[in-house]
Amino acid sequence: MAVLVLVRSPLPRLRTLLQRYWGQLERGLRPGVFGSQNPPWGAALAVQGPALVPQGMNGGESSAKAPSLLESVVWMAAPKHRRTIEVNRCRRRHPTKLIEIKRNIDVCPECGNLKQKHVLCGYCYAKVKEETRLIRMEIHKKEGGPLNAPAVESVVLYEGEKPTEKDEGKRIIERARNRPSWFVQN
Repeated sequence: MAVLVLVRSPLPRLRTLLQRYWGQLERGLRPGVFGSQNPPWGAALAVQGPALVPQGMNGGESSAKAPSLLESVVWMAAPKHRRTIEVNRCRRRHPTKLIEIKRNIDVCPECGNLKQKHVLCGYCYAKVKEETRLIRMEIHKKEGGPLNAPAVESVVLYEGEKPTEKDEGKRIIERARNRPSWFVQN
């Protein structure tokens, strides 16, 4: 036999309607629905509250009293026994949850700050980003926009550098400063 538990609701007409239909199902007034057997479901909990039901369902009548805070709260399960301090500490300090010590730390050869091996230094990255922005501005000045770019490779030449025979037919961008040590010439 199925049991329906209905929490007190500020919508009395809806509560009454649900209780009436559930009572008819339990008494078997509708034998054609499940045949002569019991309904296929078991116990159920129906929680009904102002936060869960739209406001337009109370049919224009206003309730005499305002709903309390406890009527709209959905209750959750709570542990029956307190965990001991030892169990909590063992769970929190398990070796798989600890932060690993990084052993691949190296000194950046350019600026001297600490960085991971085989990773660009964070301090040097800002310099690379700024140099790339300046090169892009030079390209923009030379061509007048992104849609005017030729379909050739670009070569960046710094102060004191001259194009080689490999650079023939390529787009040449000249920079009026010394080449940074991190920007190698290919």
